[in-house]
Amino acid sequence: MSRIRIDAVLIQAVIAGALSFAHLHDLAAAAGQDGWKAWAYPISVDLLLVAAWRRMRTTADNRAAWAWFIIALAASLGANVATAGLLNLNDVPAWLRILVAGWPALAFLGGTLLVHSPQAAPTETETAPVTAAPLPAPSEPEPVPDVTVERAPEPAPELPPAPASEEAATPAPAPVSAPAAAVPPALLDHARKLADTHQATTGSRIDSATLRARLGVPAPLADAITAQLA
Repeated sequence: MSRIRIDAVLIQAVIAGALSFAHLHDLAAAAGQDGWKAWAYPISVDLLLVAAWRRMRTTADNRAAWAWFIIALAASLGANVATAGLLNLNDVPAWLRILVAGWPALAFLGGTLLVHSPQAAPTETETAPVTAAPLPAPSEPEPVPDVTVERAPEPAPELPPAPASEEAATPAPAPVSAPAAAVPPALLDHARKLADTHQATTGSRIDSATLRARLGVPAPLADAITAQLA
């Protein structure tokens, strides 16, 4: 628990508060407020001053707080000045009696407005959390296109032309004859019968293509059979 430090400022505040309290009490009593009512007026003025001061320190838009602070300060200063001999407390004017009598309602209105006035809604920039801007994603290096270096084919060396005598002296290779297909005797007898029937029917000898179609044998074997039937 914090201890109250007594210094010159605190003593001065107590003295100023006591004097202002006494002046307000004397003015209220002179205006017709006797008994406990005269003691309640200084408390009402000082409470309005404190409420307006607190509102000024806690709210950015404090125009209403400033207005009620000035009203309470004017009431306190007016009482202090009036009791300094400038006003005959035995014969208080009617307008001052009206102000003193209407002060409780005015102070209650001011205190209610200061306490229950709506607070300014925070703006979106104040309520929105501050988020760090996302860092840009590291750019990927562009792929380097594959470069294929094609070398031109080297020209083949030209051979010197062969002498004409050597070309003439070299004999051309003889064509290799395919070996004659061996014809089975039974197949040859059957082919001979087909050839005789064909010659008797058509009057001409059977050819290799017809014999190959009748026997269903390859062309070389049909040629060999046709040669043997000749």
